[in-house]
Amino acid sequence: MGIQDTHNEPRWRRLPEERPRQILHAAREVFGEHGLAASRLDDIARRAGLSKGTIYLYFSNKEELFREVVRYTIVSQIEEGERLYSARTSSVAETLTQFMRQYWTFVRSPEFAPIFRLIHAEIHNFPDLARFYGEEVVARGQRLISGMIARGIESGEFRPLDPEVAARMLTAPFVMHGLWCTHRECFASVAKKTDEQVLDELIQFYLYAIQPRGSASSSQRA
Repeated sequence: MGIQDTHNEPRWRRLPEERPRQILHAAREVFGEHGLAASRLDDIARRAGLSKGTIYLYFSNKEELFREVVRYTIVSQIEEGERLYSARTSSVAETLTQFMRQYWTFVRSPEFAPIFRLIHAEIHNFPDLARFYGEEVVARGQRLISGMIARGIESGEFRPLDPEVAARMLTAPFVMHGLWCTHRECFASVAKKTDEQVLDELIQFYLYAIQPRGSASSSQRA
């Protein structure tokens, strides 16, 4: 998951077909360190070991480069979840549990954190990028989860409830607990637990909340 790190390779050995990935990797680092508004293409080119003109061969401006960073880093993970769901051979509950584990891994990854900070700190200053993120990341991700919930309701695995609300109730605690686990010194409730223990608690809590009332706990089988 994420972009392979070629930062330590000699720049002259990097092949032309690797340059878009080099640029995306460098852009993600620079955006994460300086913020979207303060980042310059000159800084990104220097980090990538390329000329600024080379960036323009692949990306028309900084905003388009940010879009591609989001697509490479986050939208690709949504696409992976869509493939997982479409190719499922097990129950919806088991597929959803697998998705939650993959989602947790991504939320805890170094690729997610800088994008998350940028979205919440600066995206309101870039209306076009805010709409892009809302459509390609938030809405698409919620459709994936709510679709799984709706299918589970149809099959009787989950109780009747609003799938869109259930989708929101999944993403929010996963993101927040992921952040808490990154800063355990600030959150006593997770300070003495491993990532896997926190994840198991989240999965058990969520599956119990959506399972049919009176059924055996799906969370105990996950």
